[in-house]
Amino acid sequence: MANVYRKTVTRKLPDGAELFVRKGEQFARWRVGDKVRIAPVTVGKNGEPRIRTEAATFTAKYRDGRGIVQEVATGCRDKTAAQAVLRELTARAERVKSGLVSTADDLAIDHQHTLLSDALAAYVDHLRARGRSATHVADCERLARRAFADCGFTTLRELSGEPLERWLTTLTDGGLSPRTRNSYLQAVRGFCRWCVQSGRLQADATKRIGKIAEATDVRRNRRALTAMELERLLYAARMRPLAEFGRETIPNESPKGRASWKLAPLSFETLPAAVERAKEKFADKPERITELETLGHERALAYKTLVLTGLRRGELASLTVGALELGAATPFLVLEAGDAKNRQRAEIPLRSDLASDLAQWIAAKRESLTGHFGAVLSIESARADQLPSETKLFPSVSSELIKVFDRDLTAASVEKSDERGRTADVHALRHTYGSLLSAGGVAPRTAQAAMRHSSIDLTMNVYTDPRVLDVAGALDSLPALPLNANPSKRQRNIATGTDGNRVAPTVAPTSDKRCKSGATGDNWAEKANCTKENFRPTKQAISAGIERVADGTRTHDLRNHNPTF
Repeated sequence: MANVYRKTVTRKLPDGAELFVRKGEQFARWRVGDKVRIAPVTVGKNGEPRIRTEAATFTAKYRDGRGIVQEVATGCRDKTAAQAVLRELTARAERVKSGLVSTADDLAIDHQHTLLSDALAAYVDHLRARGRSATHVADCERLARRAFADCGFTTLRELSGEPLERWLTTLTDGGLSPRTRNSYLQAVRGFCRWCVQSGRLQADATKRIGKIAEATDVRRNRRALTAMELERLLYAARMRPLAEFGRETIPNESPKGRASWKLAPLSFETLPAAVERAKEKFADKPERITELETLGHERALAYKTLVLTGLRRGELASLTVGALELGAATPFLVLEAGDAKNRQRAEIPLRSDLASDLAQWIAAKRESLTGHFGAVLSIESARADQLPSETKLFPSVSSELIKVFDRDLTAASVEKSDERGRTADVHALRHTYGSLLSAGGVAPRTAQAAMRHSSIDLTMNVYTDPRVLDVAGALDSLPALPLNANPSKRQRNIATGTDGNRVAPTVAPTSDKRCKSGATGDNWAEKANCTKENFRPTKQAISAGIERVADGTRTHDLRNHNPTF
């Protein structure tokens, strides 16, 4: 059974080859130096003629320890050397049959010389098959590929924990944060564990490499925006696309070449004048003005949606018109499992004013795409299904929103960093949502469900103020953020939540794992069918919580509260 042979392979026709027929079979003739070569011709998959010839190296064919016929490329041009490889393979098969070597160890030996690039490609396919997000897959591949390249690993046999640990240490010594270092370790560890599970490796090379504490060196501390800062941000986001074309030119104090003039930066005070100049500039192009105003309205509405729902940027970008349920008793949006960070489907409630703004936005999109426009008199009359359900709700939201947000902050004259070094970015709007929930008296467990966090510590210690009130509020108590408002220029420095405005969701986001027993934040432990891990406050639970606090001791039911800004 065991033997070595040269496989028959096909190659493309050599340059200058001449085709001819001999005894009914087609051949090709060509010259290599002074010698003439002749080979039979076959037809390839693409219909083009190819020559049929033997491979330059030998292949070993044998039956392995599991009784399966295997064909292994020996890489040997000499038959005697190829037979030596075959003897080694058959000896391994005999050791497996006798029980001296396990099948798993024998399989790992076969992969010792597998290129890491090939194994990593198979791992990426595995992640995709498991439904991992495209971003997660790309990050894992990028981090693992760099780690292998910097450590000098090329095959699975070379993969070792000691040089990898030394390389990780150089990352932290070079100034990278512990979180970045841990990200590289996690990417390589995931690959190694998959290799062990698939039989490519006998042991995980990263098993003895530990993570380092990330809390000791946090590089980015985010801050929540105040109500006044949110108001100014929405105003700047709405005005800036048009105002960019109305910026004044001022002398350049440090010119490069002939650049003796530059455009003046936008600020909260100069926005109105810049908008007027831009309108004069595009007086003969009203469609251009409409386009820029629509872009500004979309950005402002996107920011408002982030603040009042706690969505992440990627989750917001994934929303389609079909994800909105504006005609329900409590309007909500559906975040599909494939678009959520925790890979769980959620129904996120929408406050009435936000639902109305989204209805108006959908009506405007319907007009621009179909040419048919009808006035939206109520949320119920906004039929999202008149547009294709896969229509993106915010098409301008992309990774570039991070830079756009910084420009909007500058135009709103809002400081990016505070006196404690905490910064404001797009994800800080989610921190703002959590802080407003805390200031609104939302029970910690309810806030955790609203934020869709797996750990209440994350909700309490990272996204909220530690002085969380124990009173449930309502989404209607979130500060009003009208998209068409022109905020007063009078400066106010209102700490988040200390101005008397309370915030809380009327309905906590629901997921596939929520507890349906109706437990509240005060009595969840008493419910036999509920655990701390699967508890999700329901609409009835929150309503019951509001009723319980209306006993005269601490009443914070602000569902009818209408802030003036």
